[in-house]
Amino acid sequence: MMKILMYMIFMIPLCFMKKMFWMVQMFLLMLAFIFMNLSVNLGNFNLSYLYSCDLISFGLILLSIWICSLMIMSSENLFKLNYYVNFFLLNIMLLLILLFLTFSVMNLFMFYLFFEGSLIPTLLLIIGWGYQPERIQAGMYLMFYTLFASLPLLMGLFYIYVEIDSMMFYFLKFFNMNYILLYISMVLAFLVKMPMYFVHLWLPKAHVEAPVSGSMILAGIMLKLGGYGLLRVLVFLQEINLKLNYIWIIISLLGGFYISLKCFCQVDIKSLIAYSSVAHMSIVISGIMVMNYWGYFGSYIMMIGHGLCSSGMFCLANINYERLHSRSLFINKGMMNFMPSMSLWWFLLMSSNMSAPPSLNLLGEISLINSMMSWSWLSMLMLMLISFFSAGYSLYLYSFTQHGKIFHGMYSFYCGVSREYLLLLLHWLPLNIMILKIEYMMI
Repeated sequence: MMKILMYMIFMIPLCFMKKMFWMVQMFLLMLAFIFMNLSVNLGNFNLSYLYSCDLISFGLILLSIWICSLMIMSSENLFKLNYYVNFFLLNIMLLLILLFLTFSVMNLFMFYLFFEGSLIPTLLLIIGWGYQPERIQAGMYLMFYTLFASLPLLMGLFYIYVEIDSMMFYFLKFFNMNYILLYISMVLAFLVKMPMYFVHLWLPKAHVEAPVSGSMILAGIMLKLGGYGLLRVLVFLQEINLKLNYIWIIISLLGGFYISLKCFCQVDIKSLIAYSSVAHMSIVISGIMVMNYWGYFGSYIMMIGHGLCSSGMFCLANINYERLHSRSLFINKGMMNFMPSMSLWWFLLMSSNMSAPPSLNLLGEISLINSMMSWSWLSMLMLMLISFFSAGYSLYLYSFTQHGKIFHGMYSFYCGVSREYLLLLLHWLPLNIMILKIEYMMI
């Protein structure tokens, strides 16, 4: 793991050299392939005192590297305008290093440190390269929601250290801490990060104000930090979780249904995609909280699938935004007339978003529905509604943007360029090809 870290640290000077924009992206893609070729065992591999990598870390680190390289690819506009490009690249590299460390450290406190640290580059992305003046407010929402919930987590970590004199993930699995306050303090931070319904308000705000790269990293990886943290801390909170998990599951299922309905009220494309992320993550929270085998792996697959799919949809929204300078559904109409080829990509990513085969989302959703049904058959009602409406708002977004009368205020226009098609292909291909080697994820 150290060699990957050194690779990324030594890439930082590249960010400051002239005309190195695409070179940084190429190096990141190369890193993704190097990391992919590390041998994946069933347990922990590359294990040392500080770093280790098991299957969940492996998938999420790979996703982080992949999305970060695609973030550079989608932000060509900054490169054209020369809008603080070097600082932008530095920001992405720092974010990637922090994410890599978050997913690969073995120590609970180090995990907390990097978990919170990854907030800072994201905040800089939103405030530095966002579009509207409200981005400061969105940044504050992001900071205060996540920090407010993370302080109890820090207290909980200190308590664990005092109790068992260790913070290694490995040793924690031998303990069972049956304390309600500890449980709430440990779990709340991750539920806000996911985000769970009721504490989700920061997410649509942040997405709408963020530049395309900020949205990609938020949807692609930031939401997955919460799921990853839950999978790690519920190991030593099993008994108390079995008593209290119904609370989170009920909130998540009802919230997922409400949010799905709310998607139909959105007029901002980015806002709609952001709310759909909340709906997807609500099923993931339920699957993790049920604490059975199907839920564990289903949530993992869903997190990987949603990371690629949501990120790709934000790219599509941005491609439209660069043409029309508006994210309103009333202005983004009749796109099929202008960009017929792009319409295909809208269709492909929308179909993945509504969990159509052969996407990872389908497999994740089936596993999660399985796990929920084994917990209680009553959850079937909400799951049915969430699945149905997720197809509904995906179709709503697709038909609204692609069909209809075109907006006559447009004065110049051009079809997609090869960079954009490649960008969308690199989102869609892993999402639909990885189902062929799904036995890696469903061990």
